[in-house]
Amino acid sequence: MNQLLQRIITAVVLLAVLLFVFFRLPYAAAIGILGLFVTMAAWEWSAFLLLRGFFSRIAYTLLVLVMMVIALRMLSTGPAFTALLWVGLVWWFCAFVWLLRYPTRIMPSIGAVCGVLVIVPAWVALASLLSLPDRGGEYALFVLTIVWAADVGAYFIGRRFGRMKLAPRVSPGKTWEGFGGGIAGAVLIGAGGAWWFGLSPWFCVPMAVSVAMISVVGDLTVSMFKRNAGLKDSGNLFPGHGGVLDRFDSVTAAVPLFALEFGWTGLLAH
Repeated sequence: MNQLLQRIITAVVLLAVLLFVFFRLPYAAAIGILGLFVTMAAWEWSAFLLLRGFFSRIAYTLLVLVMMVIALRMLSTGPAFTALLWVGLVWWFCAFVWLLRYPTRIMPSIGAVCGVLVIVPAWVALASLLSLPDRGGEYALFVLTIVWAADVGAYFIGRRFGRMKLAPRVSPGKTWEGFGGGIAGAVLIGAGGAWWFGLSPWFCVPMAVSVAMISVVGDLTVSMFKRNAGLKDSGNLFPGHGGVLDRFDSVTAAVPLFALEFGWTGLLAH
């Protein structure tokens, strides 16, 4: 089986699982399953810290899990939620600057803090989207669809027309042409979202573009940490895709910004 077919099959299965989780399971069960995946992402991140022992990696994973639980209970609504989203946004701006300066040595202690900043705001934002009555699953699916459309557009346009390297020191396969294809995909999904949710395309399309752009920062940031640790993939859970972080690296940056911007419409009020 070639890699593209393997990636497609894995993506279809993963989509089916997410649709079931978003639209069929009670909120508590959905959060439990998503929490399991996010905890696996924390385990994968622990490999970026050059931790040698199994128990040291478990300890870091459990620490992140505890912070996830605390953040979800204390920071998932109201001003605290907005503050957490802004913390996430500031982190991703710092990550963008870091990418421009790469290669730089990443100390394990700094990497451990970065893992929390990558995982916790995205986890709380996604869980908060799902908790919304009536259309929470639709909002969560909307942001994921923006990211997926950007990924697909970048993949196919980059493979066909890619010449100019986007970030050769971090991810040599990504090109500016692919980036443009990803933005085009996000524009289409943004326009579709405007129609579906009854919002102005003058809001939805720029919002989708901004989410797609920051998703690239998320992708490249995880690639930077993998490269620093000498790893090709974060794991091997998904055939053709690698680990949880390989599949959801873009989402970690996209979801907090989406929740912040989409919240301006008033539709995300708890």
